[in-house]
Amino acid sequence: MNAVRVDLVNFSARYIPLENHIKAAHVYHKLKSSLFKNPDFDHIQEIQLPDPNVCPLQELDVSSPFLYKQGVWKDTFKRLRKDAPIHYQSNSLFGPFWSMTQYEDVMYVDKNHQLFSSEPIIMLGEQPQGLELEMFIAMDPPKHDIQRKAVQGVFVPKNLKDMESLIRKRTQDVLDHLPLNEAFDFVDRVSIELTSRMLATLLDFPYEERRKLVYWSEIASSSPGTTGGTMTIENTFDGLKEMVRDLSQLWHDKAARIEAGEASSFDLMSMLIRSDETKDLIQRPLEFLGNLALLIVGGNDTTRNSMSGGVYAMHLFPQELDKLKNNPDLLPNMVSEIIRWQTPLAYMRRVATQDLIYKGQYIRKGDKVVMWYASANRDETVFENADEFRIDRENVKKHLSFGYGIHRCMGSRLAEMQLTILWEEILKRYDRIEVLETPEIVQSNFVRGYSKMMVKLHPKVNQE
Repeated sequence: MNAVRVDLVNFSARYIPLENHIKAAHVYHKLKSSLFKNPDFDHIQEIQLPDPNVCPLQELDVSSPFLYKQGVWKDTFKRLRKDAPIHYQSNSLFGPFWSMTQYEDVMYVDKNHQLFSSEPIIMLGEQPQGLELEMFIAMDPPKHDIQRKAVQGVFVPKNLKDMESLIRKRTQDVLDHLPLNEAFDFVDRVSIELTSRMLATLLDFPYEERRKLVYWSEIASSSPGTTGGTMTIENTFDGLKEMVRDLSQLWHDKAARIEAGEASSFDLMSMLIRSDETKDLIQRPLEFLGNLALLIVGGNDTTRNSMSGGVYAMHLFPQELDKLKNNPDLLPNMVSEIIRWQTPLAYMRRVATQDLIYKGQYIRKGDKVVMWYASANRDETVFENADEFRIDRENVKKHLSFGYGIHRCMGSRLAEMQLTILWEEILKRYDRIEVLETPEIVQSNFVRGYSKMMVKLHPKVNQE
């Protein structure tokens, strides 16, 4: 985004409510769309993807948001890992890009942030014009390090220990109110509900309005031109107006309480306000909205889809459930295997900062380079029988679902704790969770998730 425009928006934010900035951006977008060809597309028509085992390599487009919905992603990435591990796609909806599909190549890009920049966005497409938000996951050092440091204290061991009893209490409450021996949607009743409760706690957001956070997360990661999702431009602008209004009000209320002497707390909003480097974030609206959107997406997508994915994995590989029942000590390792097997965020994008030749491929300065975690986590040279779900997999901690290097997910321990507690409580109550039909998959090239999964709980005999 133009630096002058960023400075102008930040300056005016001192006098104009942030919500009005979103409204102005919406008007600008409508006006530009009426006068010129709309640069942002609102809908992607689904097409049948080719058989990845026989089609020409140039036709393999892993940016398709239907790759996971149509179930061809495993064979597609397997073909690329074998025949074109560093693959150039010149003709996609999201522009040309390089794909890194083998484990070692993904690692190379992720740990060399000087060669591969995270700016201006970590998704394949671009943000809607007028909504070019800034977030520290899409920043390079030193700015990235400063903003990340302001909030990473939330996830220190002491705070996680303090959160453990609350997470368990809420997990027990959700599970105790589920119906037995009748069909219900696990995604809505468990995965979304638990993650929305945790997000409300992390942000000190009004608990009764917690589902807003889930919707805002979907807005931030589901626009067609960014990830191939289903969120319309109109819905995106309308949702962001509500998001910026509510979150800016929360910021001002909390800042006033802190000014009045409120004791320190571990929530993300308090830490941003108390940090010298981010205490004026409200005056930088694109960063304010972008970083809070990042924290909401990070707290929603990874945990939510790993919760659903773990249940589905146990359904597909029932012998692993028997293995867990016979040896509950495998639970921590199983949680890591769930996260590897699911890989809830399929990739991160980088941009080459200089011309380079890597393994015989000439990557030019400015080229998009995509690290496919979903492929690296299925690399047979690293994970034996990688498509199988094995809760006693010895090297599972090597998975790349949390990324690597300076951008590694800072909430990874919290996500693991939530999954561990969920499965501890599941094992106390149920003999098994039966998945009644093939789950509905989210339309996205970024999020590997579930929109619906109908299940039936079979309680343990003493729980009837």
